[in-house]
Amino acid sequence: MSDGHQHNGHEKVPSRQRKRFPGVSSRAYEHPADRSALVALRKLSGFDTVFKALSGLLPERSLRLMFLSDSVRVSDEQFAHLNDMLRDACYILDLEKVPPMYVTQDPKPNAMCIGLDEPIIVVTTGLVELLDEEEMRAVVGHEVGHALSGHSVYRTILLFLTSLALKVAWIPLGNLAIMAIVTALREWFRKSELSADRAGLLVGQDLTASMRGLMKLAGGNHLHEMNVDSFLKQAEDYEAGGDLRDSVLKILNVLPRSHPFTTVRAAELKKWSESRDFQRIMDGHYPRRSEDKDTSVTDSFRESAASYATNVKDSKDPLMKLVSDIAGGAGDLGGRVRRGFGGFTGSAPPKDQPPRDTSPSDEG
Repeated sequence: MSDGHQHNGHEKVPSRQRKRFPGVSSRAYEHPADRSALVALRKLSGFDTVFKALSGLLPERSLRLMFLSDSVRVSDEQFAHLNDMLRDACYILDLEKVPPMYVTQDPKPNAMCIGLDEPIIVVTTGLVELLDEEEMRAVVGHEVGHALSGHSVYRTILLFLTSLALKVAWIPLGNLAIMAIVTALREWFRKSELSADRAGLLVGQDLTASMRGLMKLAGGNHLHEMNVDSFLKQAEDYEAGGDLRDSVLKILNVLPRSHPFTTVRAAELKKWSESRDFQRIMDGHYPRRSEDKDTSVTDSFRESAASYATNVKDSKDPLMKLVSDIAGGAGDLGGRVRRGFGGFTGSAPPKDQPPRDTSPSDEG
């Protein structure tokens, strides 16, 4: 890689040695749910039409010009420490072309990777002020992971359909097909965040910094008031808590969100950091980009299905338990559903809802 890690006068060499992953494929860190949700999204009726129409409407130049005119372009002269982190992240994940990065004035901590032809990374001032260097390194790695996975295209379309479409009267937002696409895009994007969190860990190689960053996103700059174990316990309590009504409420709560709940992200990342898959990548055994063309969608789906089955089996959520019991042929189902809902009539919600929370394919 040519410009990934040249040590010029401005660049600080990281204070500790981190591993690099030459030729790493995004498959190494992609969450199985991310891949299956993306396959389901692409199969959604009308998605291709919307995709083509918006690709023509959103010239790449206008996106770039918007950020050039009203944000600060990260370089050796501006936000040099972020520029070092960006080049470093691209070096570690072996991303040949370093994407342009902008800092935009917004007190809300956020970062995104957008762009149709080529990715652009945008971080807000709120985020830059909130995170320390190692936490920020994980976030930059997270966004570079989105770029390597090719997520920026779908993120841009989601952004357009949710934010900008309100200003473009002729886009039929009430149209059910558009609503289904927005819901499916959100579903995929929440899953894609789990993949990008893993990429952030591969770049930062510091689990505690990744955890601190997620905690700060949830509770602000009050780390002295927070505790990682208690924060992860919240994720357990969230998953296991309540009866079937709470399970349905959880699904309704998450549908309009673009990001998964922060505690859930932290728990997912910690689980992955302790897995054999993560250890193998750190030891240099990982899928390579050169093999991407030989991988089949069927294998990817099989992997996703296996991961989903394990999640359902291990889940403490009462709705997921019910799904597991249905699959296992548990008796007296109707009675259990009525008891679970505390008088809620009918057993349709639990039967219809679980696929919606895992794959948008039923929404066409």
